[in-house]
Amino acid sequence: MEKKTSLVDIILPNYNKAKYLEETIDSVLNQSLKDFKLYIIDDFSNDNSINIIKKYSDSRIILIPLEKNKGVSFCRNLGIKISESKYISFIDSDDYWGKNKLENQIKFMEKFKYNFTYTDYIPFVLQDNKKKFKKKINVQKKFDFKQFVHNSSIAMSTVIIKRSIIKNLRFQKLKICEDYLFKCQILKKIDAFKCNNALMYYRISKNSLQSNNFRNLYWIWKINSKFNNLSLFSNIISVISISFNSIKKYGFK
Repeated sequence: MEKKTSLVDIILPNYNKAKYLEETIDSVLNQSLKDFKLYIIDDFSNDNSINIIKKYSDSRIILIPLEKNKGVSFCRNLGIKISESKYISFIDSDDYWGKNKLENQIKFMEKFKYNFTYTDYIPFVLQDNKKKFKKKINVQKKFDFKQFVHNSSIAMSTVIIKRSIIKNLRFQKLKICEDYLFKCQILKKIDAFKCNNALMYYRISKNSLQSNNFRNLYWIWKINSKFNNLSLFSNIISVISISFNSIKKYGFK
């Protein structure tokens, strides 16, 4: 029997996020679009993550447990490598999606023949074990490379991209901000477009790019210098702009 490929493959890297993982997986399984595979690449977690994943009997879930901790870039790259779908989507193990996110975003891509899309998102934090939602982030309608390095507002868990665009592209192994570089590499080739009627819920953590700390800005500086070939002046403007936009959206951390 010929192996059936899905319309979209979802890549979910996980490391010790058992506390949030079930909500993330449920948000994927509850999508109105059903034609997908969910690749969960567990990065040698030492919490209860594997047991949580194994509770699910849905055949669309493919668990890939690593025998050694390799990092988020390796996990995402492995997902890209084994994917055979038309589209690839990414979700982090502490974020979750609105019910119609996949369906509406892929319809949008099919209608306008877009290869790289993203959505708005609602940030939230946990306070006293309760979610505190912040104002929805209304991302601009379109990004090219020059715009993105001044306003890196595309959250990774909102991204859907045509697989053929990234079949030879991989995440670099960096301490942080590897997704910023990955999106920069794509945007050097094609533009990205926002789908309005889809939504993601974004958990603000101490390691996220949007948490606006100096460590992240330092790595953006390094990426801009080493990979993006920005001049000193352009790099200064990039880092200041990203910092300003982050403060504007989230406030000081």
